[in-house]
Amino acid sequence: MNTPADPAIVLVGPMGAGKTSVGKRVARALSVPFTDTDALIVREHGPIPALFRSGGEEHFRRIERQAVERALAAGGVVSLGGGSVLDPDTRADLRAHRVAFLTVSPGIVAHRIAGGSRPLLAGDDPVAEWTRIFTIRRPLYEEVADAVFDTSQGPLSGVVDGITSWARTAIPRGTPA
Repeated sequence: MNTPADPAIVLVGPMGAGKTSVGKRVARALSVPFTDTDALIVREHGPIPALFRSGGEEHFRRIERQAVERALAAGGVVSLGGGSVLDPDTRADLRAHRVAFLTVSPGIVAHRIAGGSRPLLAGDDPVAEWTRIFTIRRPLYEEVADAVFDTSQGPLSGVVDGITSWARTAIPRGTPA
């Protein structure tokens, strides 16, 4: 992958952590472009639930990987879909970028995911499924993260200010000392 001269600021984390909302505001604060890989996928391929139905998760992950590559190459602020870190090539690519892991508590995320159309949360207990998925993915988020920001409490502006401040001085993990 070609890395831009100025590494992207990448937001990773579970569904409902606020990656898109926070990412848009961080990009605005830093005067850089914002890319949401899920939105990119929807724009080019249609609704994510339909992609899961028609081709399954494996098909979706291939499409997602292409979107991630393009978004990282473009730079700015990039919000990755919650499962993007499952791909080892994506995790390797993230070493060249500044990665913020957004966390959220299950009690707070319950309100954020209620009534949604997230294919991986379909079923009788979306919060239990969210918790199961987050438990599996958390070590991957921690592996790629340079910093962690919790979105569970306080105004969103506090998280945005924290990430913006961090991003101005952050150096990606993969940068030689």
